[in-house]
Amino acid sequence: MPLLTIKPSGKTIEAAEGTTLLDALLAAGEKIVSKCGGEAKCGACHIFVLEGRKGISKMGKLENEKLDTIVGVGSKSRLACQAHFGTENVTVEMLSFV
Repeated sequence: MPLLTIKPSGKTIEAAEGTTLLDALLAAGEKIVSKCGGEAKCGACHIFVLEGRKGISKMGKLENEKLDTIVGVGSKSRLACQAHFGTENVTVEMLSFV
């Protein structure tokens, strides 16, 4: 199973292939906001994927459109609710806290 490393907390957990980054972060006990129930509508689960970007699903239209409306988005930005694990390890940086 691929590993998810979370910054700044430093936690590392296993994440099953197909799991969303949001579900993995919540399973790790991270306090991450998701106001829309994972539908790419609120943008509150915005994170940076620091390593392993090829190890997660490609960005879809809804996610891309929502990221276009968020201040502070960069080339490593993803919505945790929309990115699914593949087979590679991933390192993310949390941006929003409850």
